[in-house]
Amino acid sequence: MAQTTQPSLVASLFRTKPAEQIVAEGGQGEGGGLRRSMTLFQLTLFSVGATLGTGIFIVLGQAVPMAGPAVVLSFVIAAVTALFSALSYAELAGTIPVSGSSYSYAYATMGELVAWVCGWCLMLEYAVSVSAVAVGWGQYIDNFLQQSIGVNLPNSITSPAGHGGVINIPAVVVVVFAMFLLLRGAAESATVNAVMVCAKIGILIFFCIVAFAGFQSGNLAPFFPLGIAGVTGAASKVFFSYIGFDAASTAGEEAKNPKRDLPLAIILSLVIVTILYVAVAFAAVAAQPWQQFKGQEASLAQVLTNAIGANWPATLLDLGAIIAISSVVLTVMYGQTRILFAMARDGLIPKVFERVNPRTQTPVTNTLIVTGFIAVLAAVVPIDQLADATSIGTLFAFALVNVGVMVLRRTKPGLSRSFKTPLYPITPILGVTFCLYLMVRLAGVTWLVFLIWTVVGLVAYLSYGRRHSRLARGNGGLAVSPGVGDGSEPPAGEPVAPPPHAEAGPGGISAPPPAAIPAPRSAPGTLPAPRVPDSARGETPRSDE
Repeated sequence: MAQTTQPSLVASLFRTKPAEQIVAEGGQGEGGGLRRSMTLFQLTLFSVGATLGTGIFIVLGQAVPMAGPAVVLSFVIAAVTALFSALSYAELAGTIPVSGSSYSYAYATMGELVAWVCGWCLMLEYAVSVSAVAVGWGQYIDNFLQQSIGVNLPNSITSPAGHGGVINIPAVVVVVFAMFLLLRGAAESATVNAVMVCAKIGILIFFCIVAFAGFQSGNLAPFFPLGIAGVTGAASKVFFSYIGFDAASTAGEEAKNPKRDLPLAIILSLVIVTILYVAVAFAAVAAQPWQQFKGQEASLAQVLTNAIGANWPATLLDLGAIIAISSVVLTVMYGQTRILFAMARDGLIPKVFERVNPRTQTPVTNTLIVTGFIAVLAAVVPIDQLADATSIGTLFAFALVNVGVMVLRRTKPGLSRSFKTPLYPITPILGVTFCLYLMVRLAGVTWLVFLIWTVVGLVAYLSYGRRHSRLARGNGGLAVSPGVGDGSEPPAGEPVAPPPHAEAGPGGISAPPPAAIPAPRSAPGTLPAPRVPDSARGETPRSDE
């Protein structure tokens, strides 16, 4: 009897999933598929909606005391860092247009373990950042009610424990609101988001106009009161405000023309957000002395009140912030559910996350679980701790995306790419460098949280993900899947044999079929067939099924 060889531990940890296979499986989930309904306009506003709001409406008040008026440069530095990663995201999104975002890109280039760590960090970027945003939403709700009708919500229901309260009820409310929209469907969510994004862009333009009416040149001097170290430290803080430009990449399986639209949406959204951030930051520090920002909640609204001595502009701005933050919660929650959907399809987390409701064509159970987790986190954890934890997880994921571009260029130079990162390899190298630099600038306690989070993630992967990985089980669990660019794939245009589990020889060893079968849904030999449920393939169901 022929003997099979178990792959080594290292080989199994770094097995890669072919990019062609990832694309072929796109849109398919347990019980149904996702519906392609998003246009370039909707995708761009999805990324703008996920990005624009949090940093300017909340984090600006924390960053100005760190850098003074030079916080404007902090936003520029953070934008440049985000731009390098955005260009890399654009290339990979156009090459591998699926819902997994950087998790799927890492799976195709650096292997399963790195992909898992990336996906685990994306939970910091998405789920934890939504919680931080929702916390800030409560601050603006309270401020709006006080300015408009003279009512203050009790601190016990608007702040978490340790900050004078017990539970942040408004934060839970906005998360549940987003959940109901997501359960209705992606197209409906995109339409509501587009309306909210247009409203918050208009509100920020209004802020700039009113704030410049109170312009005081003396507020800008000295421009560097805390030196360059303060500027870079603030850049690490405000990088949190750029999180979300990659949201369009999580909609790869629901975009009408993903290869063309995803790269454009990512880059356009970052340009729009950067222009608005720099304009608003400059207007804010010119209208109010930078020392007054310390400890100031709902800082933009306070700037308007202090600048012109009237309350009505601040009231309008508070309403805009409520809309803006609602949009961020909606779009980032969407991104989190789609990343978990992709991870579940690969078997790394329980398959409940990939179940699709055939009527709404959305992952309903996935959405409910994510909502519960985010709501609890937003209700009890302060925003400053959440924001820093989000930044370090995001920077790590962005660094992996830049590395992924270089790996895929080397291993699969012939892949169809609708967008190529300019000035390669300088751009991705600078992207990695900037990300690592900003990570180093974060506080030690943030690094401790990140390391603990990573260790917990590795334990989860080794105890569950590695044993249930569909990439391993697709080979009978006996060998490592051919990697991207390792020379084991057939040349383009040649027929592709079905996976080894299609037929079994003596002793359970897979045997090749009598004739090769061309891959469906594309030119022969370029894409393997999409995955179908285990039961339909005659496999033993996963233990979590």
